[in-house]
Amino acid sequence: MSGPLPVVRSIGLPRLTAGFELAERLDRVAHLSVHGPLPSLSESLLTALAGQIDLRGRGGAAFPFARKLRAVADAARRRGDRTCVVVNGCEGEPACRKDAVLLARAPHLVLDGALLAVDALDARQLVIGVTQESVERSVREALAERGLGERRGRPLRARVVRLPERFVSGEASALIRAADGGPPLPPGRRTHASDAGVGGLPTLLSNTETFAQLAVAARLGAGRFAATGIAAEPGTVLLTVSGSVPAPALVETPTGVPLSYVLQLCGAGVGQGVLVGGYHGGWMDPVAASLAAVSRESMTAHSATLGAGAMLPLAPGTCPLGETLRVAQWLAAESSGQCGPCRLGLPALAGALSDVLGGGGQGALEAVRRSAHAVRGRGACRHPDGASRFLLSGVSAFTDDLAAHVLGGGCGRPTTGELPLPDEERGARLAVDWTLCQGHGLCAGLLPELVRLDGDGYPSLAGTPVPGHLRAAAVRALRRCPALALRLE
Repeated sequence: MSGPLPVVRSIGLPRLTAGFELAERLDRVAHLSVHGPLPSLSESLLTALAGQIDLRGRGGAAFPFARKLRAVADAARRRGDRTCVVVNGCEGEPACRKDAVLLARAPHLVLDGALLAVDALDARQLVIGVTQESVERSVREALAERGLGERRGRPLRARVVRLPERFVSGEASALIRAADGGPPLPPGRRTHASDAGVGGLPTLLSNTETFAQLAVAARLGAGRFAATGIAAEPGTVLLTVSGSVPAPALVETPTGVPLSYVLQLCGAGVGQGVLVGGYHGGWMDPVAASLAAVSRESMTAHSATLGAGAMLPLAPGTCPLGETLRVAQWLAAESSGQCGPCRLGLPALAGALSDVLGGGGQGALEAVRRSAHAVRGRGACRHPDGASRFLLSGVSAFTDDLAAHVLGGGCGRPTTGELPLPDEERGARLAVDWTLCQGHGLCAGLLPELVRLDGDGYPSLAGTPVPGHLRAAAVRALRRCPALALRLE
């Protein structure tokens, strides 16, 4: 999301963030002075390198890059067709900032990795997806500095595609659809980009950090690359640390470092728990967070996932379920509105948690579980799955607080807004004039992402600001309210 970039720190010698102490942005000359020239690798050598270092997608899915590269090459040979390479820098989550930092401060490192793939696959198109104006400007400057337009005697079409700053913009199929001139939304059917991506071509699509790691590995070689980190998962990882910290930070750390040490470096502890993997990730309780290390294996052992590398500790002074509810309501509003599990299921899920916090008792808790089951595996993309996983992890991690809300009058702590959401202060919110409301219920039908009906048929509102993409629908709901009871404040 837009806003100031986080402070950058490193544990050990930096790789992806090398040279950041020298300049705010590494131009082509500074980049080469820090990293040196880029070798050229054939398809077989590049695939072997990615396999030797077990390079995986850093956008959240952790899919092996070598398998993805091989699948694109095989599809192109089978069809006798060209290929396309896509860099996914579309961070739509407020808790993740590594794509923005890399593309704004080290764009040439990302382009190095992408161009390695372009050469290996004999690609004719390179697409870089972004969501922020400042990042777009940095990438365009980097392309101009390289004079891209021809690559080793053959034409290469390199272009930047700007998507809205929305959670679903980071979904791979949404970026491919936007690159083809369509709406920046998931298409509703799941296809493999390696078979048919941009323009129907076999497409290699991966996250910004993945391409940057590939560029580092190509220079170091598999042996030197594996000198840092643990043997099973060599190298470094970029983590965005926010939540209950003095200031958000981007930390480059070798794998295997204790999570608690990373948090301590950022001026925080494990607190009541740590949200790992961002808003499609899950909560770890303090014991698990204290024992976990920064690696896929360790996170899996503690029923968590690194995801896109967001780490959010939560201090004791705020209600953890209230924080979970705020994000759940925002995730519901971030729906692309194309399928029932997203448009209707996620608001119902957030509403059920709201009922729990409002003293709804065991019945409200059972409604949470039913709603989560109803959306899981049924969406046009992975957004309903991720959102329900996040919410259920909060219910599982904070059992004492849950009991206080279900059996008593609540945990007694306020919700202070520790987890970052966009436009928290500036965004307009829906409000109801209860002296006018007659319970017609039209608002819930027109704006289910933000309004649902309570047991008496009256509107219950999400407490988050109205997102920009729902502003028109909110105005429509206001105008059609027969009692003129709904308003934006």
